[in-house]
Amino acid sequence: MIGKQIRMERLIHRVSKKTVIIPMDHGVTIGPAPGLIDMKATINAVADGGANAIVLHKGVVRAAHRGGGLDVGLIIHLSGSTKLSPDPNAKELICSVEEAIKLGADGVSIHINLGANDEKSMLKDMGKVIKDAYDWGMPVLAMMYVRGEKITNEYGVQVVKHAARVGAELGADVVKVPYTGSPETFREVVEGCFVPVVIAGGEKMDTDEDILVMVKGSIDAGGAGVSIGRNAFQHRFPRKIIKAISLIVHKGVSIEEAADLIKED
Repeated sequence: MIGKQIRMERLIHRVSKKTVIIPMDHGVTIGPAPGLIDMKATINAVADGGANAIVLHKGVVRAAHRGGGLDVGLIIHLSGSTKLSPDPNAKELICSVEEAIKLGADGVSIHINLGANDEKSMLKDMGKVIKDAYDWGMPVLAMMYVRGEKITNEYGVQVVKHAARVGAELGADVVKVPYTGSPETFREVVEGCFVPVVIAGGEKMDTDEDILVMVKGSIDAGGAGVSIGRNAFQHRFPRKIIKAISLIVHKGVSIEEAADLIKED
């Protein structure tokens, strides 16, 4: 499907076959967080830093189209929930593949929480999204997490590699999962998944080194890149941290070289 191939090349670097995705869909979940107030300015900074793609909800696409600046791939997020809900882990479909196409998306994404009380509904929604996306030649990024009463450690390699495999088996083109903490454990996740695997950024980290060590570890393990939100758009220098991350992902530079870029005036 040439249309899908063209769209994938807008999301994943043609040469490195890796990607730096900056999700900015947090406004639905937690409200207007720092870094997500002036969306046009944030998107410009993210694009200037060299991100391959961004993740937005449909309303932001309408409100924050820039009409200028560097181009960046667009993934429209199709599911959501709020922290105000009695069950924030239960994600509902709030957009369709067809709506995303009309808004100019290069891909779509969906969030699944395995182990949650509403797991079966989320998996059913995922099946519908992937079928519709296949019909239209749209790439799908599956954000696969493991959260629920039975889960003692959502970063454990056994549950993370299970989540990645579910995303691949159900037809996602790219799978996003939490980093398991080391290249050795994350390699198990990558080896058990037959589609590209990118890491989530997680909660805001204390230091730049923490971010870069995580990125480097995932790439060394065979990961296909990152999908980092708060640690990018809430950084004091969003352009610099995204550029540093991109150099590790696409060029394989050392943590020290990447960190030096952030320190430059």
